[in-house]
Amino acid sequence: MIKIILAEDQALVSGALAALLKLEGDIEILALAKNGKEALTLCQTLQPDVLITDIEMPIMTGLELAAEIAEQKLAIKVIVLTTFARSGYLRRAMSSGVRGYMLKDSPAEDLAKAIRNVQAGGRAIAPELAMESWSGQQDPLSERERQVLRLAGTGSTSTEIAKVMHLSEGTVRNYLSEAISKLNAKNRVEAFRLARDEGWL
Repeated sequence: MIKIILAEDQALVSGALAALLKLEGDIEILALAKNGKEALTLCQTLQPDVLITDIEMPIMTGLELAAEIAEQKLAIKVIVLTTFARSGYLRRAMSSGVRGYMLKDSPAEDLAKAIRNVQAGGRAIAPELAMESWSGQQDPLSERERQVLRLAGTGSTSTEIAKVMHLSEGTVRNYLSEAISKLNAKNRVEAFRLARDEGWL
């Protein structure tokens, strides 16, 4: 049996996925998680074979979760299942050790096939993304610039961002200025929008 943990913040999607995968004779759902942090704890405790995670989740995103699993050297293979067909997300996922990247509108049998392929040591990339991943431009942002820009995109001020990230306001302004410059944006709002649309956040 291939043991699975599902990380998805939308209960309806999570329930439907679990129900579909339970129909497969060789797949067992160990647990469902509502965010990346909960999924990480479940992964540490239950040690599944495969983690299937969404990208956009509260507290910890799927990409941050994948990076943390790689950092902690957990023997868990990660498949991202998302609506975002963006090459920036795919590149970041791959650099975080993700073995599979599938789209939510894929047929259920494709997901089951991807799980088996990844469990056997292979990779599973949605065909429509495989080519696109080589055509988009490279992500110019550093991890810090990404974090600051993400917070700025929620409407947080430099003072608020500084508190959250335990940085000085000057350092936050420098990161924002650097990100705006790298993206050739007019301001932080435009920089956030450009980075989000490319899948760099």
